[in-house]
Amino acid sequence: MIGEYARVTPAELDRALGDPEWALELIGGWMEAEAEAEAEAEAAGPAQSAPARCMDVDKAWDALGFLLRRAAFPVDIVHGEEAVPDADDWGYGPPRYLTPEQVRTAAGALAEISGERLTAGVGPEDLAAAEVYPAIVWERGESLDYVREHYEQLRPFFRTAADQGDGMLLWLG
Repeated sequence: MIGEYARVTPAELDRALGDPEWALELIGGWMEAEAEAEAEAEAAGPAQSAPARCMDVDKAWDALGFLLRRAAFPVDIVHGEEAVPDADDWGYGPPRYLTPEQVRTAAGALAEISGERLTAGVGPEDLAAAEVYPAIVWERGESLDYVREHYEQLRPFFRTAADQGDGMLLWLG
């Protein structure tokens, strides 16, 4: 299970809410194009590219949710605030979304909380006790560095979305 994100313009969000299959196709195209561009960039060397429309937090999503709830985060940036009406399963359930206003609120809150601060005072034993996915990792005593790294990637992703007035679609794939 991987936490997935896609930045969408207000018009794209409106259309996605009425036609989730269109949105799934659109985002699938973005993901393919971004993966190809990343592979080409690695081969060609450093170059400036457009901000990504899609990202994932791999398996860190549940730990992020646990830590953000603990921090009384104002927006559910792991599961989204609202379900996309009439959407089919996009992996492990239907997608959810955040409005541009919720994205702005989240970006502001993300700017205030560093990864170090988010994970301060929490150890793998806390995540294991809370049965945070994937539990086996926390039961082995793995560090929270993996979660912190994915959190630090979310911060600029949300900032870009907020700056461009985007909403967000989120799902577990």
